[in-house]
Amino acid sequence: MATCSILPDILCSFPAVSDSYIRLARKTIDDGFRAQVRSHAHLIDAVVQPLQAFLNFLEKLFVNSPWIVVLAVMLAIVYLASRSKAITLGTAFGMVLIGVVGLWEDTMVTLAIVTVATLIAIIIGMPIGILMARSDRVQAAINPVLDVMQTLPSFVYLIPVVVIFGIGKVPGLIAVVIYAVPPMIRLTNLGIRLVDRDVLEAADAFGSSPGQKLWNVQMPLALPTIMAGINQTIMMSLAMVVVASMVGVGGLGKNTLQAINNQFFTFGFLNGFALVAIAIIFDRASQAFGKRLQKHTEVVHG
Repeated sequence: MATCSILPDILCSFPAVSDSYIRLARKTIDDGFRAQVRSHAHLIDAVVQPLQAFLNFLEKLFVNSPWIVVLAVMLAIVYLASRSKAITLGTAFGMVLIGVVGLWEDTMVTLAIVTVATLIAIIIGMPIGILMARSDRVQAAINPVLDVMQTLPSFVYLIPVVVIFGIGKVPGLIAVVIYAVPPMIRLTNLGIRLVDRDVLEAADAFGSSPGQKLWNVQMPLALPTIMAGINQTIMMSLAMVVVASMVGVGGLGKNTLQAINNQFFTFGFLNGFALVAIAIIFDRASQAFGKRLQKHTEVVHG
C-alpha cells in the first residue's frame, strides 16, 4: 500500500487494466475468427470433401482387402525399397504379430491416415522447399514460420483446426499434416542447396536452363536428403496420430487414448507396440532406400 501511495495510479492498477484489455482482445479475436469460419463454411466444406472421400476410400481399401493381399503388397514394397531380406522378414513378423493380437483393422486405419498425411506433406512441402532453395529471401521469410510450427506444442494445432473444421477424421488429418510438413520443407531445401557447385557450373556450361538444372541435376542429387525428409515426415505423422485421436481420428491412436483414460496397461502397451512396429518398418525401409539412392548418385556422378 505504501508503494502504491508513491507510484501513479495507472502503475498500481496495471495488472487489472492489462487483464481487462487481454480479455477484451481475446473475445474480439475469438468472435471474429468464428464469424470468418461461419461465413466461409461453404468453401471449407469444398476443401474438406475431397480429402474426406480420398481418406475413406483408402481406409476401406486397406481394411476390406484380405489381410494376406495387404501383407503381400506391403512386403513387396518394403523389399523393392530396401532390397533387404532382413527388413522384409522383420516386416512380415511385425505385421503378423499385429494381426495375432487383434489390431490389424486399427493398424490399417492408422496406415491410411499416415499415407494420406505423408502424400499431402510431400505435395505441399516439396514445392516450398524448392522455392526456399532458389531464393534466400523466401528462405528468410519461411524459416521463422517453420520454427514456430516445430516448437509449438502439438495439442495447440488442434484448437484452430477444430474451430475451422469441427470434429472428425479430416480435422485430425490436417493437424497431422501441419505437424509433419516442416521436415519435408527443410530437408528439400537443404538437399538442393548442398548440391556441389562444380556440378551446377558444368550444367551451366552445357547450356541448361534453370528448370533443366533443377530437375535433371539438383533434384536427383538431392534425392537422398529429400528421402530423409520423407522419413521424418512419416515418423512425425505416426507420433501425431495419437494426439489427433482427441478430435476423432480412429485407429491405434484412438485405442491408445482410451487405454490412457481407462488405465488399461496391456491394451495400451499392445497399441504402442503396433505403432512402434509400423514406425520401425517405415524407418528401416525408407532409410535403406535413401542409402541406395545415395550410392547410385555417387556412382553416376562420382
